[in-house]
Amino acid sequence: MRWDNLADRPAAGGSGTTRGTTRGPVSGPGGAVALFSTDAVTTRTFDTPEFRGITFHEVRARSIVNRVPGASRMPFEWTVNPYRGCSHACVYCFARKTHSYLDLDTGVGFDSQIVVKVNAPELLRRDLASPRWQGAHIAMGTNVDCYQRAEGRYALMPGIIDALRERANPFSILTKGTLILRDLGLLRRAAAVTDVGVSVSVGFTDRELWRTVEPGTPAPERRLDVVRALSSAGIGCGVLMAPVLPYLSDGPEQLRATVRAIAAAGAASVTPLALHLRPGGAREWFMAWLREHHPELVGRYERLYAGGSYAPTWYQRRITRTVHELADEYGIGPSGRSFRMPLPEREDAPPAAAPEATQLTLL
Repeated sequence: MRWDNLADRPAAGGSGTTRGTTRGPVSGPGGAVALFSTDAVTTRTFDTPEFRGITFHEVRARSIVNRVPGASRMPFEWTVNPYRGCSHACVYCFARKTHSYLDLDTGVGFDSQIVVKVNAPELLRRDLASPRWQGAHIAMGTNVDCYQRAEGRYALMPGIIDALRERANPFSILTKGTLILRDLGLLRRAAAVTDVGVSVSVGFTDRELWRTVEPGTPAPERRLDVVRALSSAGIGCGVLMAPVLPYLSDGPEQLRATVRAIAAAGAASVTPLALHLRPGGAREWFMAWLREHHPELVGRYERLYAGGSYAPTWYQRRITRTVHELADEYGIGPSGRSFRMPLPEREDAPPAAAPEATQLTLL
């Protein structure tokens, strides 16, 4: 594993260890600043059933607030990601490529080698207290899920939410995890002093499809229970209907069933998003899954995505129009905003105009 890949300039050579504590350089060749401190990395495995087969790399990050690349077209500039890699194991996850920056496998490795920024809450408090920080909106869950399985052990989100509440800093959370309900009281207290947005990702309600394409996630109906609970508690909750999988979950009756279930859960809005297949991880891993489970669709996918990572505009427009019509029929509104999946934040690239610090990257 190449922890020194995460310097603010490319650094040659060096590798970490797979057990115990890794001592990394404070600066790399040519004066590049390493993005973790001395004795930064501790690797752990646990034998409990929920963590079996997962390795956790505990790191003490140098900063936690990250600037979103301008090309992502997102309605926010800043993100916080306390984890890297995701045990949800969604075969389509667009963030898989980020594991390659550490020379980690973007397939099974992304699902089972989880980087945990154990000092995320204290770093966030520091960054928010900086006179250079202007209180911009912070989005969470846009790269990997902050309520994935690891959060049950490391419990980083309560400290993060508290830090944002203390500064009345607006924030939003996107998740597939039911663990967010543990923090319902914290979210309500934060919503009393600042803008808090929560979205739950439910792309489809087909249980057979869910079991193979999102094997580490709570079932779609459990996620809709989260929407119901948040809405009942006064936390407005939208649903990101993502991804809509061409030829697998995009049939008229499939879309209707999903929107109907979303409406019944009390969602404030629904935003459809067609599958995004970015090369370097997601595309290769998803196509391998497709060849195993639906070989008859491989050629159709290759033609549909021949032009790049996104489905063709005509396809996206058809899905968006259909879902919005169904949302109107069932009495919920669309998001009202063109929402494209952001490209994963380059965690090895320094953002501009960061608070206080040398740079605000993930490690």
